[in-house]
Amino acid sequence: MAVREITVIGHRALHQPTKRVREVTDEIRTLVADMFDTMEAAEGVGLAANQVGVRLRIFVYDCPMPDGDNVRGVVVNPVLERLGTPQPLDEDEDGEGCLSVPGEWFPLARFPRARVTGTDLEGNEVVVEGEGLLARCLQHETDHLDGYLYVDRLTGPWKRAARESVKDRGWAEEGTTKWLPGALKAEDV
Repeated sequence: MAVREITVIGHRALHQPTKRVREVTDEIRTLVADMFDTMEAAEGVGLAANQVGVRLRIFVYDCPMPDGDNVRGVVVNPVLERLGTPQPLDEDEDGEGCLSVPGEWFPLARFPRARVTGTDLEGNEVVVEGEGLLARCLQHETDHLDGYLYVDRLTGPWKRAARESVKDRGWAEEGTTKWLPGALKAEDV
């Protein structure tokens, strides 16, 4: 399979809701395989289809768990359920980053647990539920598919800091829309 370019904040595909997948085709299977390769090359824990410029409702994930194992999969047409009550923001513990806002990390409170339902590539029902990093990943990737980046959810000084970072890196300017994992590291973009 192949590593694809990752779209950067400001790219139209990241700021529009994605479309439901009506049928899993060979093209979609190739897309998913490429998404796993891209996520691995970028050293990410999740990747939504619109992050590689495809406006379909699909994400992949590969999250480390506290027991040392990883939980890995794909969800087609995910529906998110946020569970529990968000705790006050802990600026040291609640950091979040994004492959489409490479090299940046900002505190963001999320719900402590999350559940996503959808299907796999065979059309079988998938239910993924988790807490901690997995819950954060499920919320983050579903946000992408709804047309939101994590920086859109920041508040106060963190929202201002994110805006300044985007401006300083030149992502608000036309022409800076993608980066290729393997050719560049996220922090170098």
